[in-house]
Amino acid sequence: GVLTVSDRSFQGEREDRGGPALKSVVSGMGWRIGVEAIVPDEIERIQKTILNWTDEKEIDLVLTTGGTGISPRDVTPEATRGLLEKELPGLMEFVRFQSVRKTPLAVLSRAVAGVRKKSLIFNLPGNPEGAKECLELILDVIPHALAIIQGEDHTHENDKERSHADA
Repeated sequence: GVLTVSDRSFQGEREDRGGPALKSVVSGMGWRIGVEAIVPDEIERIQKTILNWTDEKEIDLVLTTGGTGISPRDVTPEATRGLLEKELPGLMEFVRFQSVRKTPLAVLSRAVAGVRKKSLIFNLPGNPEGAKECLELILDVIPHALAIIQGEDHTHENDKERSHADA
């Protein structure tokens, strides 16, 4: 699933560009996009959508775009962290480390990643280019992580066999 978190996009004041950028990467991997939505920067709305996707629709991969910075309305990490059963700090530490090479401002990202039920959840920047670049950094990890949390054989040889996901 691709969830855009933006007051202005939700209100129709600004075109959503982060969501389409993520969808192009996901589609390019041959993964199916099962759901997508735009919600305002509100913890309850973000959580309600993620819970529906992970607990009801059993979406494998939830990608959020937006709300990961330090402005007063940026609450995506708080909303996400409150739902995670297991946080994956190493993934986002890696993403921030790599992203700083392009822009020093990447250190201001508070994005989180983790597991809820059998779903992987990643917070990505609202900037479309940044969102796309950050997702591309972790693409190789996603199939292996999904295999583990969904109870499949997770030997490294199996990684190349799993080439699909429902986002």
